Amino acid sequence: MSDIAASAGWWTRLANPSRFLALSNRLGPWLAGGTVLTLAVGLYLGFQAPEDYQQGSTVRIMFIHVPAAWLAMMCYTVMALSAIGSLVWRHPLADVSVRAAAPIGAVFTALALITGSLWGKPMWGTWWVWDARLTSFFVLFLMYLGLIALHRALDDPARSGRLSAILVLVGFINIPIIKFSVDWWNTLHQPASVLRVDGPTIHPSLLVPLLVMAIAFTLLFFTLHLVAMRNEILRRRVQVLRRNAARQIGESR
Repeated sequence: MSDIAASAGWWTRLANPSRFLALSNRLGPWLAGGTVLTLAVGLYLGFQAPEDYQQGSTVRIMFIHVPAAWLAMMCYTVMALSAIGSLVWRHPLADVSVRAAAPIGAVFTALALITGSLWGKPMWGTWWVWDARLTSFFVLFLMYLGLIALHRALDDPARSGRLSAILVLVGFINIPIIKFSVDWWNTLHQPASVLRVDGPTIHPSLLVPLLVMAIAFTLLFFTLHLVAMRNEILRRRVQVLRRNAARQIGESR
């Protein structure tokens, strides 16, 4: 019970934006340093990895494409959890998390789509096919863009937060569709080769750089998300100060 109470207390303390800003000041440099280090190691291992006997040097696109795709889905999952925190527990930073994560997820999704096309051209003979995996991933990109547009269209943070949280939760159904699309439908996209019950099917010389790059991309996401949340909190504070100043000027007249 004491562990549960401690966890609840930590969650409650984070509801204070000032405490979150102080925590982000301490964590930010460590996350940024870890991102740079693991990204450098991952890129080095990726360039040192042997060529694939079928794909040749184009297999190295995997070290960018696959982590970007994983993080695109993970980012949306983080947004869905934040949306639950916003609608159910009314956590004041949950909406900040959703708003901050949407542009980052859009970039990861775009990167996965672009690198996928670059990888698909020599492998499939075409830049794009409307199969289940690619189409559902493109839908994810459109969902990110829709959320960004919603945030910019509404000036009321409370209304924008509620609507975006509902849309995020409704759109989460697309995440399992992306994950299992290659199993449910006949697609050109290869099935899972890392997260498998019977173990990865990729050779360790390619698997190790891939996993290091996945860690680097994960650290990059949390670094960018932390910075974006800080900026969003400060932006809202500036908006409040401006409104108060405008109100005081109006009352003085």
